[in-house]
Amino acid sequence: MKKLVMIGCDAVGSYHLDNLMKLTHLVELAGFCDLILEKAENFSKLAGSGKAYTDFRQMYDEVEPDMVFICVPPFAHGEIEFETIERKIPFFVEKPIALDMNLAKEIAHKIEAAGLITAVGFQCRYSSLVPTTIDFLKENPVALVEASRITNLPQAPWWKDKNKSGGMLAESTIHQLDIIRYMFDEPESVVSQGAFGWVNDPDMTVEELTTTMIRFKGGALGVILSGCYATHGASYDSNITFSARDKRAVHKIIESLEIYEKEDSDDLAPDRFVTKGDGVLGKDIKSRKYDETDDAGLICDQTFIQAVINSDPSEILSPYSDALKTMAFALACNESIESGKRVNISY
Repeated sequence: MKKLVMIGCDAVGSYHLDNLMKLTHLVELAGFCDLILEKAENFSKLAGSGKAYTDFRQMYDEVEPDMVFICVPPFAHGEIEFETIERKIPFFVEKPIALDMNLAKEIAHKIEAAGLITAVGFQCRYSSLVPTTIDFLKENPVALVEASRITNLPQAPWWKDKNKSGGMLAESTIHQLDIIRYMFDEPESVVSQGAFGWVNDPDMTVEELTTTMIRFKGGALGVILSGCYATHGASYDSNITFSARDKRAVHKIIESLEIYEKEDSDDLAPDRFVTKGDGVLGKDIKSRKYDETDDAGLICDQTFIQAVINSDPSEILSPYSDALKTMAFALACNESIESGKRVNISY
């Protein structure tokens, strides 16, 4: 049986541990590493296997793992990946993959040279709603994409320091950025603005609210709202709307998909329309709703594990090389906030 180890035994690590404990028929959970030994020991206890470490190199030496899950904060990438690649260990890494494009590109080049199997934690790509949304996008020329991710302030102590987290766009809303890229089109340029004034934390350097305008390579435009100012679920929001001329699809990530379109009717009687303000809106609208049916996170983790077992990465939907493009998208937004200018995205 293949041996799996994990580096980073905190919040996102717990998410993956829950999944991995359902997959022990495929892999042995053989080691856990964290700078705080008690956290690694707790993971080992929960898993019922594996030794706890504070030094990932020592863990690699002793366990000789077949694969590793890297679940560290955004600012901690680099040394771990380089050592893992040097030892030719396939790895799954949580997003964001880095906060510096030069570092991420160097890691990507070394992965390619080593021929390693990799995956990045964009589990939203494995949602049961994605194929139906992609079908809608193939059949309908979309002019406008509107997306939002509004949440509360994450509690990780490093999160509110933008130099450590990358900010809301790079650390959280990156899921929206990624799934838009995956399902729809590559962004060509962005214009972003940031604002403060609601959280009232003097140590906060992450923008509490950002707005981003996007021009896609295919000609469509987009708007993304991103914020961490909410104090209650009533203010939370997380969805993507794809608008064509006669219909629209509202994709709520790993939750639901609603498609709004016109009724199949030639009846143009006056009572089928309503005048509101200076516009005339059709009342002949029907909708179709699809609910999430899969555990996308579990599928994401299992797909990587099966890829390593079978030496076949073809089923992995987000290898490091593609996640690099999502990182470029997010960091271009941050660059626009800082410069106040439009930024063309370089892939």
